[in-house]
Amino acid sequence: MSFWNNKRVLVTGGAGFLGSFVVERLQDRGCGSIFVPRSRDYNLVEMEEVKKLYSDSRPDIVIHLAAKVGGIAANKKAPAKFFYDNLMMGVQMMEAGRQQGIEKFVAIGTICAYPKFTPIPFKEENLWNGYPEETNAPYGLAKKMLLVQSEAYRKQYGFNSIFLLPVNLYGPGDNFDPESSHVIPALIKKCIDAGNHKPKDMSYEPITVWGTGRPTREFLYVKDAAEGILLAAERYNKSEPVNIGAGVEISIRKLVELIAELTGFKGRIIWDKSKPDGQPRRMLDTTKAFREFGFKAKKDFRDGLKETIEWYISTNSEDHNRK
Repeated sequence: MSFWNNKRVLVTGGAGFLGSFVVERLQDRGCGSIFVPRSRDYNLVEMEEVKKLYSDSRPDIVIHLAAKVGGIAANKKAPAKFFYDNLMMGVQMMEAGRQQGIEKFVAIGTICAYPKFTPIPFKEENLWNGYPEETNAPYGLAKKMLLVQSEAYRKQYGFNSIFLLPVNLYGPGDNFDPESSHVIPALIKKCIDAGNHKPKDMSYEPITVWGTGRPTREFLYVKDAAEGILLAAERYNKSEPVNIGAGVEISIRKLVELIAELTGFKGRIIWDKSKPDGQPRRMLDTTKAFREFGFKAKKDFRDGLKETIEWYISTNSEDHNRK
């Protein structure tokens, strides 16, 4: 806990889904100086605004979580934006941090950086063995450049930066916007909305899910992810990438069935096979994170889904009552 004493910490994206839990955990650890920039005040795609952020916050440690993110549909719609914004934010944040002489830079990558056909479980040494899955390759490669930069800056400048590869996150506070949400919040919203719109004594409206249901995914509870990031910040000081995950694989078909069960959805599920599946399989090897800084995910997946569903229902009810 003493690691954070008298440290000034800048958390980009600290008001977002993952960032809010990272900030909460920092506060729990006794960190009294946390700077959370807002996008309306600092456009991190512009170098002058990145420099202004450093001038305003004067951090010792930077945890760079800010990113332009979205599901397959969002990535397909705006691949150039996903590439450019993520690349420029990351590269400039690290470069300006080096110029400022900060103590440590924590860069957050993505599982989308892995090759499309990576052996299961994904090991960090497989990261350069092929091209990422096409629908999110621009995003994945933009984030992957932070690893290249981290290794180059450590070699040339002795700059202490680390690069973490979290798997897909979920949990209370997730993004449920159908235009940009990932698979778990999108499915929860579809199932609950179908039930809410069901006339009394009438059958449920069917829901449509992209793809075949065959691909597999791994999901990490957001509070576990926040803990993993802070453990790495405290204990890990190498530029080699480290996976942050739960080490559990589930097919999209079984995921849909589980969310339908937990939300009480009893309608028909239509699989739109004209839509892309995305990467065939995803599951991380998480042994390195445990070995290097003692991280192991704790939340049971079913319990985490229940909490996420309960949060969405309660938030939706509050929004409805306010209208």
